[in-house]
Amino acid sequence: MKLFLILLVLFNLPNVYADTTQIKSILQTNYPQLGKVEKVNKADILDLYEVITQDQLFYTDKDARYLISGNIYDAHDRKALRNLTEERSRKLFALDFNGLPFNLAIKKVKGGGQRKMAYFSDPNCGFCQKLERELQNVDNVTLYIFMLSIFPGSDKKVQGVWCSKDQVRAWDKLMLNKVQPPASTCVAPTTKLMELSQKLNINGTPVLVFSDGVLVPGFRPAAELEKLLSSASSHR
Repeated sequence: MKLFLILLVLFNLPNVYADTTQIKSILQTNYPQLGKVEKVNKADILDLYEVITQDQLFYTDKDARYLISGNIYDAHDRKALRNLTEERSRKLFALDFNGLPFNLAIKKVKGGGQRKMAYFSDPNCGFCQKLERELQNVDNVTLYIFMLSIFPGSDKKVQGVWCSKDQVRAWDKLMLNKVQPPASTCVAPTTKLMELSQKLNINGTPVLVFSDGVLVPGFRPAAELEKLLSSASSHR
């Protein structure tokens, strides 16, 4: 009986690999906007397949006809829904938070600063400015701000903030009150910051990185930031 089961598994393996290879090829050809498809795996959910790009997790069917973007929840326990997509993404895209080059970041401590979060922001990004307003309502956190120069004219602002005697104050005044930092001729690590963003496949802003290594792209309101910070603290 055991021999039969082993043989059954072995005979089924080529089909699984053939399916995932074919699915990857179809998706890469038909959906170039996905970017590079790193891997396709059989998911543990229904008959779906995981589609893993450089920074996102999608799902598809065996024919690669449908592409599903979004979260899938396990509703077995109605009182505590499990976000299966988020759990899987944590493992797939986790970064080494403590390995980030914090010498390239502005450090801002709020309250006791026990919780930690890093984020990539551009001074000319509207959603980044909105994020800063939301962060005013978040306390007991140490923030590491990596300034990027993606938008036109951002490089001069990044340089001005970096060269300020009080970087945190200059950043807050710029992002919250649109007060331009004074021009400076000091050398800011603008190029190194952009190289870091490329290394981490960060092509837009804002992008948040929590202490458990979870990377979250896009703006998030204060209430959601609190949940993500609490979750990160419990997973470290």
